[in-house]
Parts: sequence; C-alpha cells; structure tokens
Amino acid sequence: MKRVYLDYAATTPLHPEVKQEMMEALDGTYGNPSSIHSFGRESRKLLDDARSIAARSIGADFSSIIFTSGATEANNLAIFGVARAYAHRGKHIITTQIEHHAVLHPMEELQKEGFEVTFLPVDESGIVSVEAVEEALRPDTIFVSIMRVNNETGMRQPIEAIGERLKEHQAIFHTDAVQAYGLEKLDVTSFNVDLLSVSSHKIYGPKGIGFLYRNDDVHLAQQIFGGEQERKWRSGTENMLGIRGFTKAIELLEKEQNERLMHYEKLSKQFFKGLNDFSIDYHLNGTREEHMPNILNISFPGVEVEMFLTNLDLEGIAVSSGSACTAGSIDPSHVLKAMYGEENDRLYNSIRFSFGIETSDEDIQFCVEKISKILNRLIPSNTRG
Repeated sequence: MKRVYLDYAATTPLHPEVKQEMMEALDGTYGNPSSIHSFGRESRKLLDDARSIAARSIGADFSSIIFTSGATEANNLAIFGVARAYAHRGKHIITTQIEHHAVLHPMEELQKEGFEVTFLPVDESGIVSVEAVEEALRPDTIFVSIMRVNNETGMRQPIEAIGERLKEHQAIFHTDAVQAYGLEKLDVTSFNVDLLSVSSHKIYGPKGIGFLYRNDDVHLAQQIFGGEQERKWRSGTENMLGIRGFTKAIELLEKEQNERLMHYEKLSKQFFKGLNDFSIDYHLNGTREEHMPNILNISFPGVEVEMFLTNLDLEGIAVSSGSACTAGSIDPSHVLKAMYGEENDRLYNSIRFSFGIETSDEDIQFCVEKISKILNRLIPSNTRG
C-alpha cells in the first residue's frame, strides 16, 4: 500500500547526509569536550564549530548559543530562567493563548509560584495584535513570550513589530521559533528578541537536541545543576552525537532554504487546487497571506475529526489534528478555540497537513483523491452543499 507522510510539523525524518554525519561521529571523536587531553580538545573543537554555525544561522554571536535537549527545555530555561532571575523587578508575564504547551505549561507553573500571567487572545486569523501586547504591558512586566509561527496553523506572528515596541521596556522578549527556523531567515537583531528557541528534529536533524539563543545582556537563573558546561547556563555533558547531526542539518538548510520554501509554496497551491477540482467543501483556518506554506490547517464541515483521521490512516496517509504533543488528547485544539471560540464546529472537524522536502506532486494528488473518497463515504450526499 502506498504510504504518504504529511505530518512534518510534528517531526521530520533524518536527512541522509545528517545520518551519514552521525554514523561517522559514532566511530570518530568521542572525547568529553570538557576534558583537557587531546581527545577532549578534538570534541571541544567540534563543539565550538557547531556553536559558531548555530549562531551564524540566526545572526547571533558565538557566546549566545546554549545547547539543550530540544525546544521544550529551551523554552523552560527561558521562562523559568528569566522569571526567577528578574522576579525582584516584577512578577507580571505576557504570552498568548496559542503558544505550544512547552510554553503554556511552564507559565501555569509560574502562576502557582505567585506570578501573574496575561494570556493574550488572537483574532480569527490566529494572529495576536501588537496593540494587545502594548495594552497588556505594565511597569512590573518582566517577560514576554510570543511564538514566531504557530505549530498548528502555520500563522506567522508580528515578532518584529512587537520587539520594536518592547525596546523601551524592561521586559525580556522570547520567541519560540521552532516552526519558523529553516523556513525563513531569522535574525535576532531585526527581530529585537532577547531569547529564541530552536529544535533540531523539525529541520531533518536528530531528536533530543536544540538550542536557546540568549542575548549576552540577559541573565538566567540556572535550572540544571551539576557542572560547568554551557557556561553554567545548562549543566551536563554535551550531546555531541546530536550536536554533530544538528549542525549538519543547519548547514543543509542554509544551502537549501529558498529551494525548500519554493517547494512548499508549490505544494500548498497544488493542494488547494486539488480540493477545488474535487469540489471539496473546506475552510482554511487562518489566512493565506500570513501562513507558512508548509502547514495547512483545514476545516472539513460535516465530518468528525477522529473518524476522518482513522480513515486517512487506513488509506496510508499520516496527518494530525494538531500538535503532536497533544494528539492523544480528546480535548479540542486550544489554538482553534482561541481563534473561533469554544462552540465552533471547526474545533471538531479540522486537520493539519504539513509538507516536507520529500513530499511530491504525486503525494498531494494521492492525498486529495483519498480525501474526496473518504468524505463521500462519511458525509451522506443529502447533507452536502
């Protein structure tokens, strides 16, 4: 049976060149980069090179990169690190209702510690307004965290404008850039961000590795203790195998970024054309103008999402109803709830399709044909428009 993977926003497979790099690393340098002997110095050289490459990819300085176990840890380090380091300046924090749970759940923990968190709403397109951020700011606001691209809808947030408004405020500005990294040129200076989180497994690198960019002027309360690694910001022997793979993935995306983006734009247009050609009733959750072309969140009126997902899987098509971290939950998407309210049908009939570099024109055509077939089976003809 033909199988089509359209859940790249959840995770990407290892790029063949990344896999080769990691296989060579298994038999090559294995010294601890904190050791002073030649084996350790060889690993330290690789670690320094990786830090330079990661920094270059976002227009940052070498010393600003903290390697972590992934974006979840990077987000936690940013959130708890700032909150606990700057609590003497205030205990008010701003974020949005559509953040990944790796941001929302730490915020909920901070509320238990006595911090006040403002969860900003978004409009029906899934975008937070700059004015809403301005209105929420207070003299005691110490931290603002707003993602660059939403993982469920692909909608891009106005980070540059928000960062500009925060220049004259004491608040530290963080962005979860996981879904944006590799698809657009990120520059921490033009973004005016103090902290930025990235994950490897969204760009064809290995799981279990990521980094947090930290502006040199920002202090973080240490969260993991036990060693001097990562300039004491994150103790623990560095995951050199993961870092080697991550570095190769970064180098590849730097060479292929424009090509990948053009590929996703073509696939996105083809997907919409296919839906229209088959006269499929659908609605895009978000707007075409501000969404990343590799993520499409589509509402199919009249169908129940779990049944639809099951039927797609039986046809060999792998998609999701939202974030992979909550895929097993029976609760509707918190992102769509923020966009449309708690009673809207889109909460229960929406599917996320996300494309990758391996996705072909034939895959898109196959998917659209199967969608049409399944909808004709699931929705009685007398209920269709």
